[in-house]
Amino acid sequence: MKSPLLSLPGAVPAEGVDEGVAAHYGDLFREQRALADGTGFVDLSHRGVVTVTGDDRLSWLHLLLTQHVSDLPTGQATEALILSANGHIEHALYLVDDGTTVWAHVEPGSQEALIAYLESMKFFYRVEVADRTADTAVVHLPAGSIAQAPASAVVRETPYGRDLFLPREELESFAAEAGPAAGILAHEALRVEQHRPRLGFETDHRTIPHELGWIGTAVHLQKGCYRGQETVARVQNLGKPPRRLVFLHLDGSEVHLPPNGAEIRLADDGPDGRKIGFVTTSARHHELGPVALALVKRNVPVDARLMAEETAAAQETVVEP
Repeated sequence: MKSPLLSLPGAVPAEGVDEGVAAHYGDLFREQRALADGTGFVDLSHRGVVTVTGDDRLSWLHLLLTQHVSDLPTGQATEALILSANGHIEHALYLVDDGTTVWAHVEPGSQEALIAYLESMKFFYRVEVADRTADTAVVHLPAGSIAQAPASAVVRETPYGRDLFLPREELESFAAEAGPAAGILAHEALRVEQHRPRLGFETDHRTIPHELGWIGTAVHLQKGCYRGQETVARVQNLGKPPRRLVFLHLDGSEVHLPPNGAEIRLADDGPDGRKIGFVTTSARHHELGPVALALVKRNVPVDARLMAEETAAAQETVVEP
């Protein structure tokens, strides 16, 4: 979905999975500061939107998701995962129920595979699953924002701000009143600062929830059976995850940020040392400078000096070893 807000002054299109919205509107750090101060908004209208309606929607989703949603109160935001049979993360959903409909936004382009899975699991439950991406745009208002949500929007309120499920036809009029607009790069920089994982960035084909700190926020440990639960319970009760998420302060003298997938080695081992992890997301932060999230082997010492390709990095613990 290509956003009409790409016509705003200074808009520079994002690339890759975030194609379709603006990377920034001409001043990355100004946009970050605005969001940190609780002003402006982020156009996330490229994200997929899926709804579930019907009398059995919450009890049915409770059987499929890692989160406890059978008694989810109306208007309460939550997030949940869908795992493979081996416990690897396949989907991440950001949910709210408005009393008649569960609304979820998901990674751009992932809604078709998600819907295919949900449809295969309907059986005799009274539920209807729909792709609402074409008519619904996601917009993010930062924490502290006093902007009014339109009456037509479904609001998902979190500690990090409000996600609005907004009729796509109202996106331009909303932007005219809620500005200034901030690009996806500003949003991502604050996400990295907040240590929040993102599907497809902090995950690969073998990521399990424990590695990213998703236990508690997206995975409920006291609920009934769901696909992949055996892995979650085994790691929780008997072991440790093979990798852990870390936050990196990167050497600010480097011109280029290490990209997603950049190999991490121990600084003391030199450039020929063995790979111990990889960068998942890197960003330039308006206060912290260049920073990143990364996955490293669990047994990497928490005080070890690291190298992300050619860039020196100091780590902060996100997931305990």
